[in-house]
Amino acid sequence: MAYRYGKAIVRSAALALSALCTGCSTAGFWLIHPAGPVAAAGLQSWIVDTGATFLVIGPATLLVMWAIWRYHRRIGKGAYVPGWNHSVGLEATFWGVPQLVVIGLGFYSTYGAFQTEPTHPGAMAVGNNPDARVPAVEIDVITTDWQWLFIYPELHIALANELVIPVHTPIRFRLTSATVATDFFIPQLAGQIDVMPGMRTWQGLIANNVGSYQGFASDYNGPGFSWMRFETKVVSADDYKIWAKAMADAPAHLDEAGFLKFAAPTINTKNTVLRFSSVQNNLFDNVVYNVMMGRIYETPSGMTEKKSHDVDGGRQPTQGAAPSEQDHMR
Repeated sequence: MAYRYGKAIVRSAALALSALCTGCSTAGFWLIHPAGPVAAAGLQSWIVDTGATFLVIGPATLLVMWAIWRYHRRIGKGAYVPGWNHSVGLEATFWGVPQLVVIGLGFYSTYGAFQTEPTHPGAMAVGNNPDARVPAVEIDVITTDWQWLFIYPELHIALANELVIPVHTPIRFRLTSATVATDFFIPQLAGQIDVMPGMRTWQGLIANNVGSYQGFASDYNGPGFSWMRFETKVVSADDYKIWAKAMADAPAHLDEAGFLKFAAPTINTKNTVLRFSSVQNNLFDNVVYNVMMGRIYETPSGMTEKKSHDVDGGRQPTQGAAPSEQDHMR
């Protein structure tokens, strides 16, 4: 009887594992397919954490199951020891193993944090550059309701809802929000980082392969959360130079007034890409300062409901009214 039960449990576990593995697709942006050292370090940390958890939970679960089977009420089986109440070996195991696991995880977590922390000098996306001759690319990231704006300050260009970076090159981001808090996340390239209004946060990455990777807001930030995505295009160094030169000829420019219009709440479910040249100097810092001083971008009442028929009809994007200095500066 016990043998049949054991076989049934093993078969059920194998079937459940097979079902879980169906989600391990090579397509999309799954965490198990990193395309850069920062994401690979995150995957490694996840594997270590999961393994350490099972190191504690697995044996404990098996011991409980074994004890239930071994000492359940039956005739002629199992020793009857009414005076037993303590075991040094069991106490040492039950307390010692979890403590060792916690100590090991603490050490590994600290080491991993220094590896991936973008503000740390030894972070792999900055300090451990495989080719020190390759200068880092600086990109300023501003989130709005509900779009992404990527500014290349050294090139004086900007790109909305799409990110283009060169392969094998350290990328250093400065991030802020013009509205509410959200998260910046490119699962195959970089871990998620908070993007806060009126504050600056940092992130870094290096892409190992040319390709296209999905980025998105991983923290709910309002009705437009579901479409707040962007495509990350990793291109060769030569293609990046060609792209940057073409971007410099974009007819649209971006200054303070233009950003006020861009930052108005926008229904953009199709992630329309916008390109700007001649971007105003220090636009990122100005946005941080203005938000600190109280500038807000109000969503018109019922905007996402009343404009839904425009979205279905393909009229993209739809914007609310831009704020005025008198209304939103205090």
